[in-house]
Amino acid sequence: MGYRNLQEFIGLLEKKGELVRIKEEVSPYLEITEITDRVCKRHGPALLFERVKGSSLPVLMNAFGSIKRMCLALEVPELDSLGQEVLDFIEAEAPNTLIKKLKIIPKINRLRNAFPKEVKRARCQEIVLKDDDVDLGMLPVLHCWPKDGGPFITLPVVFTKHPETGRRNVGMYRMQVFDKKTTGMHWHTHKDAAYHYRVAESLGQRLPVAVAIGPDPAMTYAATAPLPADIDEVVFAGFLRGSPVELVPCLTVPLEVPANSQIVLEGYVEPGERRIEGPFGDHTGYYSLEDEYPVFHVTCMTMRKDAIYPATIVGQPPQEDCYMAKATERLFLPLIKKTLPEIQDMNLPLEGVFHNLAFVSIDKRYPGHARKVMSALWGLGQMMFAKIICVFDKEVDVQDISQVLWRLGNNVDPKRDIMFVDGPVDALDHAAPLPHYGSKMGIDCTRKWPEEGFTRPWPDVIEMDPEVKKKIDALWPKLGL
Repeated sequence: MGYRNLQEFIGLLEKKGELVRIKEEVSPYLEITEITDRVCKRHGPALLFERVKGSSLPVLMNAFGSIKRMCLALEVPELDSLGQEVLDFIEAEAPNTLIKKLKIIPKINRLRNAFPKEVKRARCQEIVLKDDDVDLGMLPVLHCWPKDGGPFITLPVVFTKHPETGRRNVGMYRMQVFDKKTTGMHWHTHKDAAYHYRVAESLGQRLPVAVAIGPDPAMTYAATAPLPADIDEVVFAGFLRGSPVELVPCLTVPLEVPANSQIVLEGYVEPGERRIEGPFGDHTGYYSLEDEYPVFHVTCMTMRKDAIYPATIVGQPPQEDCYMAKATERLFLPLIKKTLPEIQDMNLPLEGVFHNLAFVSIDKRYPGHARKVMSALWGLGQMMFAKIICVFDKEVDVQDISQVLWRLGNNVDPKRDIMFVDGPVDALDHAAPLPHYGSKMGIDCTRKWPEEGFTRPWPDVIEMDPEVKKKIDALWPKLGL
């Protein structure tokens, strides 16, 4: 029914043998990154750094850094078990027909529990620092990689509201700390918060912003989820938790934040104000370069008396964020299949860092079907950023990279089976010729049909006779192998 706070989640990780406490003093400048990176590459545990140089706050790292810990964070036995429920939630959240309204009746109780509750007091406001007392230097913000432009808050849950409609958005955007009271706000142009900011700029208004650091795991994950624009991330987090997210009003801005947060930063971004942010060692495994981004001015910083500072690092995979992306793949696959029912499975491999590679299997039904699926996927939300989509027949296990590469190498004639399109690309795609715009490639790895111009016989895959396999299965224990 949802973790009460981050401390409760840490307690469970420790009980399950999924967390190690680091008692040696280490620096937030590069050292925590080096330790965490080595642990991530070994698929190791969550880490709680108890003695961090220059700060009284412990630092939590790699808390989501495995499939098992993602399941614990979302309180499910396996990630696929949530996929259909997520689809039900998104369909039921705004029913627009009588049939849909009737269908959601069995789900009403869970939906009722998803809506947030407002509270007047919260432990995240036990310590209050305003105006000149604000000092971001109190936080053990990580300087992750040697060429980073400075220390970055890497796991912020950022709250904004549309200046005209009041619709809330919650996202996760890195924040470079410039000084005691200001940070960058790394809003890519495609993100909803960036749209809120553009609307505020057009009106000549400041945009209020609140940043929750260390709410419960479901809320942190929800901030990263690729939800449709009309779905409130706080409601989605409540749905994942099975209980409402408690929200407390901020003290200096007209926003609400999760009451169970560890630390809250309140403030605003000014219209027209930009500052050079970066470089930053990013999830692509390369440094994203300097660029101009809005500036976040902190008017108030509040925290629990026993606050823990959660952070993450990104870089060459595997890293913690890869497993958060895997959760998104499994949770949102049923939604994609709702639009494209021919899709059997999808794999966004860790090495593809979310948007570079997508392996998809389909029930191929007509000539050109693979190309239709590629084009459709590029039109679905954040799938527009998929740089390379490879489409396979339904019998191919796209979770098996060895099988994927074998089929790709055998089934593809490059001139015939590769298509290129131009369109939006991820802001971190350093290979694109222009910022935010470039090319994408689709590869049809399916068996080719005569109707697609393939007139030669397509050979059979080598497989053993089933009776022989059955006989050897029975004989196998006696062979000493």
